[in-house]
Amino acid sequence: MNTPLKHDGQTVARPLWLLAELTYACPLQCPYCSNPTNMAGIGAELSTEDWFKVLREARVLGAAQLGLSGGEPLVRRDLEAIVAEAARLGYYSNLITSGIGMDAARVNALAEAGLDHIQISFQASSAERNDFLAGSRSFEKKKAMARAVKAAGYPMVLNIVLHRHNIDDIDDIIAMAESLGADYVELANTQYYGWAWHNREQLLPTREQLDHAAAATARYREAGGAMKLYFVNPDYYQERPKACMSGWGDVFLNVAPDGIALPCHAARQLPGLSFPDVRDHDIGWIWNESEAFNHFRGFDWMREPCRSCVEKHDDFGGCRCQAYMLTGDMYATDPVCAKSPAHHLVTEAVERANARPAEAPATQPIVFRNPKNSKAIHAADETEPAGPPDR
Repeated sequence: MNTPLKHDGQTVARPLWLLAELTYACPLQCPYCSNPTNMAGIGAELSTEDWFKVLREARVLGAAQLGLSGGEPLVRRDLEAIVAEAARLGYYSNLITSGIGMDAARVNALAEAGLDHIQISFQASSAERNDFLAGSRSFEKKKAMARAVKAAGYPMVLNIVLHRHNIDDIDDIIAMAESLGADYVELANTQYYGWAWHNREQLLPTREQLDHAAAATARYREAGGAMKLYFVNPDYYQERPKACMSGWGDVFLNVAPDGIALPCHAARQLPGLSFPDVRDHDIGWIWNESEAFNHFRGFDWMREPCRSCVEKHDDFGGCRCQAYMLTGDMYATDPVCAKSPAHHLVTEAVERANARPAEAPATQPIVFRNPKNSKAIHAADETEPAGPPDR
């Protein structure tokens, strides 16, 4: 149970889920990555001892589930030490990885350190498409690591991010996962943050593509397939927004590689909010007292139509980052919502996606995630006028 605390007379829940983004370094260059596009300008990474401090303080506050993410967390040579400390403190830990930088010996070392769960990502069902999207020859290595994970006694959990460039291969993706002996497969349609936002025109699928993928997933389930498939719909094809992170500062705590504590992985882009550094403040103070973590708690910040909406207790007005990216106003109703005055920004993006045949090239090339492109995007952003991009 998420036992509440009291802050200024209001109930503040304890964080249950801690996402530790250990690094933004990664051997892959996925163009849909949710890491910030200005990652090349972000400061030095936390030390091992800094991460130990984060784990201790978050555990005292109530965090029980730990995600170890990046970038690629395997880049960190102290990953096993961080896993061992998490196990000592009583976390249930999940490594979210591309599998690159891992071998059977390291899988076993992580298991001995106390790691509970491993999720491996694939970019596609074929080596050619996977390696193109990853910007690296990684497909066969990923398959070998998926098998090594299962051989070590873990369930095989795979994640495939779906978008315009791979969603038509959904049957092959499911077949690949089945051939590997996967137990759980997350078919996660791209959510448009970070690099995916920058590449939205290139990635947003058509309605026909999305319906085809959903139907293929349903057929597998109805046929009684052994794998558990999770199909995550893209926000842009919904009429109501998701309850982002189950509410701002309610369940989820993210710590970025440079020590900035965030209510979600994309929040540092929001203007006027000063997010605290875990090296300067205790996690308890950050969660309960900091202005940033209290800014969108409750409903007092809401404008109409959210303020009087009967669904506000379910969706909390939607995603603040998505509202900002689409409208330039972080207080706006999430434009995914059909009740939003800015809903047309979503429907127009969808119309553009559907007007272009699935095989037709976009007007802009895909920009792959890497430090060189990060610096170029950041330099361009500094010379462009403020406001949401028309991409």
